[in-house]
Amino acid sequence: MAEEPVKPILRVDGLTIGFDGTIIQKDISFEVKAGSIFAIMGGSGSGKSTLLRALIGLLRPTAGAIHVGDEDYWGVSEDRRAQIDRGFGVLFQGGALWSSMTVAENVGLPLRMLSPLDEASIKTLARLKLRLVGLESAGDDMPAELSGGMRKRAGLARALALDPAILMLDEPSSGLDPISSKRLDDLIRELRDGFGMTVILVSHELASLLDICDDGIFLDAETKTAIAHGSPRRLADACDNPVVHAFMHRDGQAADRPAPGGQNAAR
Repeated sequence: MAEEPVKPILRVDGLTIGFDGTIIQKDISFEVKAGSIFAIMGGSGSGKSTLLRALIGLLRPTAGAIHVGDEDYWGVSEDRRAQIDRGFGVLFQGGALWSSMTVAENVGLPLRMLSPLDEASIKTLARLKLRLVGLESAGDDMPAELSGGMRKRAGLARALALDPAILMLDEPSSGLDPISSKRLDDLIRELRDGFGMTVILVSHELASLLDICDDGIFLDAETKTAIAHGSPRRLADACDNPVVHAFMHRDGQAADRPAPGGQNAAR
């Protein structure tokens, strides 16, 4: 008996986003399957982070719809949107840690704001999340005492605080050395494989895209729309769009990367 297809956990239909009458991206449509690592790709200025802001509710689209499960995110009440938001874990590009709080306090902040847990339980869960990202011993440190890679992992621990169904990461490898970047990529894949999380990854880092992503969408700054869909590896191997080809083969990186197993074919 054939297996049922995996239902999308998030679906975007005909989305247009922009600011003050200026269109950043238009007519964007894609699906993110549960348990996948989905890439939002494109060059600088293509609107990758702006699209992510729309997905997490920080920017209302000017047209189109975002469905989380079976619900129209922008069509439900504000209270219901707040409930849906609790299923999102977000790592912003700079980590966005509060400098006046310890690392553990930063991780526990979502729990203090959005859960009924007492302080002892919050501290215990914060330690568990820090252990998950390899930072259990750094809980009493201040963010300024951490390296760039450690701050990204601390931000990831905070994004995991409420056990989200969808983890959204904005340029997580940006500014990291290759070893720290690889460790973070491995951690993201382990979270997906070990906990069944769905990951949406905004990135222009080719090594990360090719290594861990199952599927994706490529945004183009000139045409202001998506010009390719599919796994980064498939796009590197088979997409004949010159913009996508140039992006995926800059410095000859794509040709030297081994193909990861289990990736979806390009659509």
